[in-house]
Amino acid sequence: MWIALIHHLNLQGFNGFGCSLLVRGLMALLSALAIALVLAPITIRILQKKLIGQVIRELGPQSHLSKKGTPTMGGLLIIAAITLSCLVWGHLSNRYLWIALISLISFGAIGWYDDYTKLILKHSNGLASRWKYFWQSLIGIVVALSLYHYLHTYNATNLLIPYGHWSLHLGVLFIILAYFVIVGSSNAVNLTDGLDGLTIVPTMLVAGGLAVFAYLGTIPSFAAAHHLASVPGAGEIVVFCMSIIGAGLGFLWFNTYPAQLFMGDVGALALGAALGVVSLIVRQELILFIMGGIFVLETLSVILQVGSFKLRNKKRIFKMAPIHHHFELCGWPEPKVVIRFWIITIVLVVIGLSSLL
Repeated sequence: MWIALIHHLNLQGFNGFGCSLLVRGLMALLSALAIALVLAPITIRILQKKLIGQVIRELGPQSHLSKKGTPTMGGLLIIAAITLSCLVWGHLSNRYLWIALISLISFGAIGWYDDYTKLILKHSNGLASRWKYFWQSLIGIVVALSLYHYLHTYNATNLLIPYGHWSLHLGVLFIILAYFVIVGSSNAVNLTDGLDGLTIVPTMLVAGGLAVFAYLGTIPSFAAAHHLASVPGAGEIVVFCMSIIGAGLGFLWFNTYPAQLFMGDVGALALGAALGVVSLIVRQELILFIMGGIFVLETLSVILQVGSFKLRNKKRIFKMAPIHHHFELCGWPEPKVVIRFWIITIVLVVIGLSSLL
């Protein structure tokens, strides 16, 4: 089957700008990177001029007080870079590419309004949680229904179990799974966004891992031998994933410690939802759970902390949640926490990719 893969890489047909899917994916990465690098300084100047800067909680680590006023809402340039790159290098007739882009922009809009109310309207808590969840749920349900409509046509709504090469029939239950994957992933990435560079690198790594599954799913013989979903048109999501990586690299240039720019909720909610949608399109929700283990850990730490506080007479499990703040309060420097979380994500992505062996 690996021979078939090599054959496919060398002899596949060309399309769109005279380029193969792999070349278009690479060009999407480079284009998104270039766009992000160009837009970032402009974005920083505009945000500084508008005094749109990070609000720091007094109860948080004292080392974060220096971050106060750092330009936020940098997620806007990430979304712009991804969208523009996909519009140039993607096949615009592809339904899955549009579902991914619309999900990215829609969840970004929720995050933008949340940031807007906090940073511009000066409402300390931003968009009320119930309204944020309402809009996330509404968009999540619409996307879930759309995916079910298209994937059901190809009998591709089963839950694929990695390593075991078997699947679980879901039927209409796919809609419920899709809803929780999209909304859950969006919020999980948002919870992780608390340290310089902490969120964007795992996001890029997971996007890259899912891009591998998306591409290999375009090779019928390989997909059949390795229990991958082979959904016509789903391979186009490679361009979307590579755009995420390119935009992420451009953003990371200005987000490394000490950060000159934060992504804000507009970026975190959008990227989280995008990863969830991609995992659904390539039918690898459980692989997302594995590769995105850092996002899962951060979310579980918050759930456990809140549960312990309410059920154990205000006793806490961690010094602070999400868990990256716990390690900071244990004395770890911020760059050490971030880099170790990157290393963990690299290992988890490799574990996820090992399911292809």
